[in-house]
This record gives sequence, structure tokens and C-alpha cells, in this order.
Amino acid sequence: MTGLRYVYAVCRPFRSALQAQLTGVAGTPPKQLTHHGLVAVVSTVPEGDFTEEALRARLEDLDWLTVTARAHQQVIDALTAVTTPLPLRLATVFRDDSGVRSMMEAREDDFRRVLDRLEGRVEWGVKVYADKEPAAGADAAGPGAAEPGRPEPGAVPGRDHLRMRRSQTRAREDVRQRATAFADALHARLSAFAEDARTHAPQNPALSGATGQNVLNSAYLVPRTESEEFVELVDREKDDVPGIRVELTGPWAAYSFTGESAGEPEVGP
Repeated sequence: MTGLRYVYAVCRPFRSALQAQLTGVAGTPPKQLTHHGLVAVVSTVPEGDFTEEALRARLEDLDWLTVTARAHQQVIDALTAVTTPLPLRLATVFRDDSGVRSMMEAREDDFRRVLDRLEGRVEWGVKVYADKEPAAGADAAGPGAAEPGRPEPGAVPGRDHLRMRRSQTRAREDVRQRATAFADALHARLSAFAEDARTHAPQNPALSGATGQNVLNSAYLVPRTESEEFVELVDREKDDVPGIRVELTGPWAAYSFTGESAGEPEVGP
């Protein structure tokens, strides 16, 4: 089959077989391309979708981007189950196998250094959210607050509304401050346990679909053998924290610790 070579990851040779029915981007199964004792996991994709010009247009198509990202992640997840992959950025493509080998030759020292560091390790993600709306009732509005929607006797409706709005604003700010302090303390404890940590920008709720204000979005590099203990640590810390939600994801390939940019796709010769 002719087409471009889409590269998912670089890793060391592994013996365990990938899932028999595994497919990647464009519905094609991944294969291994070996060079100097390293393996690039690649599949063949249509040239019409992955030239530099075509990609500029495709990356504006959210439906296409979502399908492609899921297929890319499916291959990375399968690799993570059997080895330690160094994931490359989404839509890294080359003209042919020779182009992939040239890339591996040029970056061989960096690949080996990062793979040595990541061997036997996985990434866990932790996010902390502050509820946008405080709990309803007297605690949210303060002692003596009127029932929502019903002004106090003799109160001016406009003033009552403003008083309730100010009270709600103060309650939201209190939750945000408590969530930020909780997130800082949690991050310090998890960072002390993990081998390395990265803090990312808060997620955009319009893109993530998550409710609440994201006050912590961090990744932690943890030995695979210590993952259960890490999960238990997060579970202990997130119990019974009113107005604050902790989300744990993983284990993932160590995206945050590879040094690979998640920005523009790479289109090679």
C-alpha cells in the first residue's frame, strides 16, 4: 500500500505482541520499523490527508481531528501495555520508511536518553476543580439570608437581589481560595512521591466539558511498580472535600516527560 508513514512512537524492541485487531490512524494497522536497535511504530496513511498543505486544513476540522487523535491514542495505549513508548506529536509523518530512519538517525542519542529515563515508568494526571456554584442554603448566603427568590419583609427587591449576588460571589471566592490551597498542598505531596512532576495550564471548560474551575492540572512520573500506592495516596487526599473535586487519570505513556512538543505536527522528507 502506497502512502506516507505516520509515526506514533519510538521505543526499544519488545517481544509481546500488540492486539491482533489493533488499527491506527486511517484504519491501518501499525507495524514496527527497526533502526540501530530502536523501533519506530508506524502505519501508512493517505498522502491526500497528510501533506503539509492538507494538514493545515484538516487541523481546523474538529471531527477529523477528534477521530485522528483517538486512533493515535489507541496505538499509544496498546504500546504502553507492553513496553515503554516515547510518544511523538500528533500527525508526525514522513514520505517513506527511509525518511523515518533518517529521523531516527538524527535523533538517536536523544531518543535513547529519554527512553532510559522513562523505562518502567508511567504518567498519572491529577486535576482539581472548584465548584462554580456554592452549596445552596444558609451557608452559601450567610446567617439570616432570605429564602432564594423571596425578598425579606420590607426589603427593596433590587437591593435584596444585589445583597444575594454579593453573598454568592463571596461564597464562590471562598470555595476557589480553599480549592487553590488544597491543590497546592496536594501537588506538593504528590510531587514528593513521584519521580518528576509537570504543571500544565488549566483546562478550557469549553473544550474539556468539565464543570467547575480547574485550579490544578498536573502530571506525575511514577514507576509502574509504585502506581497502586500513588493511586491510594490520591484517593486518601480527595475524600470528603466539600466544593472541591479531584480527578485522577492514567496510567498513560509519559507524554509530559518526553520533551516532545504537542504543538505543530511534524512533516518530514
